Amino acid sequence: MDVIERCSKFFCEVHVVVAANAAKTPLFTDKERVLMIRRALDDDGYADVKVVATNGLITDYCLQVGASVIVKGLRQNGDYEAELGMALVNRKLAQVETLFLPADPVREHISSSIVKDVARHGGDVTGMVPDSVVSMLQQALNSEKSSI
Repeated sequence: MDVIERCSKFFCEVHVVVAANAAKTPLFTDKERVLMIRRALDDDGYADVKVVATNGLITDYCLQVGASVIVKGLRQNGDYEAELGMALVNRKLAQVETLFLPADPVREHISSSIVKDVARHGGDVTGMVPDSVVSMLQQALNSEKSSI
């Protein structure tokens, strides 16, 4: 949310693109993730930010909407090394540049894995995710437990 809100100060138009990562098993569907982001943005007064999901390459989406820049937030946990390779490929594929924004130091330790682990063990994730996500996360984890 921090990166999205900061981007809205720099760009006339901001698109948040939810994409699948083959290396991860998400707790929520793409549709649910779009809904969560949309609710959080609406709650914070960012109704003009577009939120979409794509099954394809982010660069294909950028070409489709005429975007020339991808913005990525970086934490201090090796994000740069992973994101740099993708940035170079994105530039090669579609001449789309990548800008890196450092994470807010107050939140740079937060990751989806940590949030899920804390929530699975009954910890309070308030402040780690938007308020509108806390109950959705708990419902998803309860469903996950009951299906096991």
